[in-house]
Amino acid sequence: MCDWREGGLPDLGGITRRSLLKSAGAASLVMALPGGPGAFAAAGTSIKSTHGTGFCNLALFLAHARQIAKEDGVTLDFVNTPTFAEHVTFLGAGLVDVGVLPYTSFIALYDAGAPVRIVGGGGVEGCAIISQPELKTAADLKGKTLGTFQLDTLEVMPYDYLKKNGVSMKDVTVRYMGNTPEAVEAFKAGALDWICTIEPYASAILADKPGTNLLSNGVDIYGPGYTDCVLCARQELIDGKPEVVKALIKAMMKAQLAYETDIDTVLKEVVGKYYKTSMENAVIGSSKQPPVVDMRNQTDFILGRTDSLMEMGYIKKKPGRDAIDWTMLEAVIAENPDLYGKLKRKSA
Repeated sequence: MCDWREGGLPDLGGITRRSLLKSAGAASLVMALPGGPGAFAAAGTSIKSTHGTGFCNLALFLAHARQIAKEDGVTLDFVNTPTFAEHVTFLGAGLVDVGVLPYTSFIALYDAGAPVRIVGGGGVEGCAIISQPELKTAADLKGKTLGTFQLDTLEVMPYDYLKKNGVSMKDVTVRYMGNTPEAVEAFKAGALDWICTIEPYASAILADKPGTNLLSNGVDIYGPGYTDCVLCARQELIDGKPEVVKALIKAMMKAQLAYETDIDTVLKEVVGKYYKTSMENAVIGSSKQPPVVDMRNQTDFILGRTDSLMEMGYIKKKPGRDAIDWTMLEAVIAENPDLYGKLKRKSA
């Protein structure tokens, strides 16, 4: 268990000399050098990707399950990581080429000097703060234990929720979990007083543990359509093989369209293999965190969340607009007007 404190994660800076995240292990130290032995993991037409566990990864999961990018000569390979820390570190260290991860984690990597850029969207909304039955307000959370993930949107959202309601993060105890299923089970067992989690696991908790309270779904804090996860790519891949990035973005757009037109078939393909939840909870959860690949209208929102990250001590300076590269997304849109025109959720 870790007590949250201002100053955040130690040694996130110095990416060219030290680890991105201590918990990721010594193996990452050598690989953390931009342009070092882990750089540009893609070989030929294969692209390596890491991923999270929420429905914000659905377009990436379906693109992987169906290997949609093969239509453009690109194979998508997943590199699974045991914990959230490695998920983030693998992209920053160059062990993978791309990944869907929380925009807050991306900002911290970017601030630390990792050669990464946001190139597309993952999913919107779907984050939830849930408490045990007896904890009904932000004031009730004082002295209680939060389960979350460091540098995740699921840590920043509780910070913003408490701040909005006049409570300091210093007034609660924060326990950083290894992965989402672990956090959910700990909450269900009563080892955590409150949790910030993601779909489909938020819906599963509310359905499976009667009396729990949904304190926030994020909309009350950020407004409708807020970003959770984004598609990020290494700069080496962007510069060296932009067509590979475009193929992945196009594949994820096709996956989004498949979800929007035939959700039942899509959920049958991803539930069980990618999501450990019931089909009933998946149907509810997916509606609360739909995939959105064209997230250009969320640029200001993403960059605006840096205020909280600075207050929490995770970054030293705000990233500029150049941290986000929509050029390949825009090229895919221009080259595939029929596909883009069929999407229900998009910026234009």
